[in-house]
Amino acid sequence: MSKPKLIRITTVPSSLKILLKGQHRYMSEHFEVVGVSSSGSELEDVSQEEGIRTVAVEMTRTISPIKDLRSVYQLYRLFRKERPDIVHTHTPKAGIVGMLAAKLAGVKLRIHTVAGMPLMEIKGIKRQVLNVVEKLTYRSATHVYPNSKGLYDFILKHKFTQPAKLTIIANGSSNGIDTHHFNQEHISGAQKLALKNELKISEEDFVFIFVGRLVTDKGINELISAFKDISAENKNVKLLMLGDAEPELDPLLPETTSEIETNPNIIAVGFQQDVRPYFAISDVLVFPSYREGFPNVVMQAGAMQLPSIVTNINGCNEIVKQGQNGWIIPPKDELELKTAMNDCLFSSELKKSSDLCRSMIVDRYNQKLIWEGLLTEYQRLLKSVS
Repeated sequence: MSKPKLIRITTVPSSLKILLKGQHRYMSEHFEVVGVSSSGSELEDVSQEEGIRTVAVEMTRTISPIKDLRSVYQLYRLFRKERPDIVHTHTPKAGIVGMLAAKLAGVKLRIHTVAGMPLMEIKGIKRQVLNVVEKLTYRSATHVYPNSKGLYDFILKHKFTQPAKLTIIANGSSNGIDTHHFNQEHISGAQKLALKNELKISEEDFVFIFVGRLVTDKGINELISAFKDISAENKNVKLLMLGDAEPELDPLLPETTSEIETNPNIIAVGFQQDVRPYFAISDVLVFPSYREGFPNVVMQAGAMQLPSIVTNINGCNEIVKQGQNGWIIPPKDELELKTAMNDCLFSSELKKSSDLCRSMIVDRYNQKLIWEGLLTEYQRLLKSVS
């Protein structure tokens, strides 16, 4: 008996490769899985690493009506040819073009996962346009999976769809965390020492770490301004930054960029394939983002026994419990951010929280919990339409 066919779609191949890592292979034990995204070397990586077939369909991350219609048509043709039992989209653009095409092609089960909404930080006419796009995506889907309680509430508050369409899988998150992989035990003392020497970090240094895109939406302007004061007031403090800037999409303030480039206590190392060694030499994750779905980096830090300073936004405020595994501050509040960072420097309880940080992630967001929850949901839906 042939397996049911599942098509998973993201806008760019890096999302298919990184955000859903391991999930494709797990699902292929029960489904014929096809991965779809824009073209690129990472799409081929997904095929080889996950053992699934992949198909390239060009999609843009920006609003581009003509290109978007072309994407809808190409996906429609793909669905008519493949005749999938389930089409499941992730990321905003893949959601709108994928759900529209799947509905036009007559796919019975059309699922969209919501993992963050750019429109949360947008106003005016563009916000109105994105509201319409969001509603059309959900109207075209048969089921919508917000990956956090905060997003679930936001969707209902703004009447993007009806409660009957919404489901949160397990405890939230799109893919959970591989808690075996993200484990301090895998990073030796010699590795830590070598990396510290390479980055000119001394044993006396207290290291804050940020992992993510270096953009305004991630709170980088506030972080750099707060750290500028902290590093002027305190010796032996460093800020380690992992990630690339996106000046064409969400530029930083010129003074922020200048401070990153000139402050000797800020160590910007760009995008890193393996973030674990950097977590291993750090003391606290600082993640002052304006909006998130369910941030992987906060779960990764927790699994690596790091407490986190996060903003009081959906996802972040579900992973972090104030006073247990971190601090929760208001978004866009530089003073509160600086206060929390200073609290870390002088906290006698910081080291004691490391084991609790890890156990809170293992118990709630272990990858297998998410995968099993999603598989159960797929199987339930297939029975409902058979």
